[in-house]
Amino acid sequence: MKRALFLATAASLAVTTPTLAQPDDENTVDEIVVTATRLDAPLDITPGAHIINEARIEASGALFVSDLLSEVPGVSLYSQGAPGGVTSVRLRGAAQDKTLVLLDGVPLNDPSQPAGGYDFAGLDLGDITRIEVLNGPQGSLWGSDAIGGVITLTSRELNGARVNLEAGSLDTLNANAAIGVAGARGSFGASMSAFQTDGVSRAAAGAERDGFESFSGGLNGRTTLGIVTLDGRVRYNRSEADLDGYPAPAYILADTAEVSDTESLSGYLRARAELFNLDQSLTYARSEIDRAISGGAFPSHYVGERTLWRWQAANGQITDRLGLVLGLEHEDAQGDLSTGAAAEQSTTSAFAAARYGLSDRLTASFSARLDDPDAYDAETTLRAGLAYDLGRGFVVSGSWGQGFKTPTISQSVCDFCFSLSPYPVLRPERAEGFDLGLAWRGASGGLRLTAYRLEVEDEISFFFDTGTFDSYYINLARTRSTGVEIQGDWRLNAALGLSAAYAWTDAENALTGARLLRVPEHAGSVTLDWDQGPWRAALTVRGEGDQLDVGGTREGFVTVRAAGGFALSDSVELTGRIENLTDETYQEVFGYAEPGRSAFVGIRLRY
Repeated sequence: MKRALFLATAASLAVTTPTLAQPDDENTVDEIVVTATRLDAPLDITPGAHIINEARIEASGALFVSDLLSEVPGVSLYSQGAPGGVTSVRLRGAAQDKTLVLLDGVPLNDPSQPAGGYDFAGLDLGDITRIEVLNGPQGSLWGSDAIGGVITLTSRELNGARVNLEAGSLDTLNANAAIGVAGARGSFGASMSAFQTDGVSRAAAGAERDGFESFSGGLNGRTTLGIVTLDGRVRYNRSEADLDGYPAPAYILADTAEVSDTESLSGYLRARAELFNLDQSLTYARSEIDRAISGGAFPSHYVGERTLWRWQAANGQITDRLGLVLGLEHEDAQGDLSTGAAAEQSTTSAFAAARYGLSDRLTASFSARLDDPDAYDAETTLRAGLAYDLGRGFVVSGSWGQGFKTPTISQSVCDFCFSLSPYPVLRPERAEGFDLGLAWRGASGGLRLTAYRLEVEDEISFFFDTGTFDSYYINLARTRSTGVEIQGDWRLNAALGLSAAYAWTDAENALTGARLLRVPEHAGSVTLDWDQGPWRAALTVRGEGDQLDVGGTREGFVTVRAAGGFALSDSVELTGRIENLTDETYQEVFGYAEPGRSAFVGIRLRY
């Protein structure tokens, strides 16, 4: 592969267990706010919410969003060989297509992908400043695709300059830089990032090194004209990954010459103004993704496009007790598929959400949404929640919600299908779920416990008959996920912090009782971070239990990541990190290899 070395915004480096801000004094802890709920809400009254923020960015050496998501409880991340292999996410056992991914409010899910999911392989952290994961069905807030939950990403507005340079094992080079000016009346910024590695064989049984390279660039701006504020952002990514496949005649995973080339562009333009005591905004957003696979027996090319118009009006404090948000959306999606055929879908939606303080201790929330797809009947989804402050830092909360998902473009036209009989008529998928949460927060940290149940009816799956070789999409009867998520974060002293997360997930086909694929029953992580004078360091231990997978059972594993730095001055820091410190031989997906122990050194500049 070609070697590329570019400058870009500094990669956001975050510990993925939710962060409790360090207290200003021994009795005060800053409140952490969730924004993925559309109406900002405290974290402790929002069961299923997880935040990766910039407060602890410098503690970890993560380069890609997927590196962080793998440590969030309730998230199952599986990669077909890192870095660069197709990387998918399940939230609470729901299939990867049931997670809606948003960047600055722009949907990134790929309409041309068979199930309409999102591939995280090339999504770097160069200009990402915040990640939120909102588990559970969020149809009332975000519509179709949000059955398992929502992952929202927020880009950085920079006032200054940042440069990161890094090199290390596997002939890896990483560089990113950003520059920007920001003030009360306007801002402008630009960023670039590049990553290149020769990698390892994606096939565990292979010997050929499979490389990966990725380049991202972005522009952002904001200006105020009278009572109107205009802001916009555009982000471009180009990545190329060597793949392994299933060559004849054995048709088992092995070295091949296949290459995946992906190009994506997303952006938005937004106008905001304070009118009628409401913060009103009108947004136009667009995302495009172009994927081509070449070098194998079955080359393919896909193009997906999404266009969104959104009007939203919000006020978190209409009164001392009431907050309200309401809006309208219209989305058009188009997919060019493997056969060369193209198809379109569109949906018009209306939504509203409210939060009301029934008393000084009891808070209620409610949201409703009407989605009217062009090809299916209109659907209404609801969500309701209660949170009660027990005192002494304890909050108990609960919520119930619905979700639905229309068949994707690929499923609707039955791409990859073959049958002499008519294909089944697909029904939209529907979901229902609930959460029960208990949170405690003190001066030095906090602990959150969440139990949940998620059921999906008419889940769409690809069916293959080994006798007739017929293949097509069908609606399954029902899938069910039950689980517990535990997370905590403590400041042990002024220099030392501890974060921990654990998830137990029981995901099954409710009709047969068979366990769902690629959802480990047990997963967790522990991070110890230290910051003293010019030195900082973090050690993260992550583990997963055995996982049922296509072709067999992927064995459980434990990996360790170490990262740190030494500040030469306020502007210059030397950095280092070691991935897979114990040199564990493991797989995220059955049959696909992961790198062994890898070490990297670099420098960070901040102005």
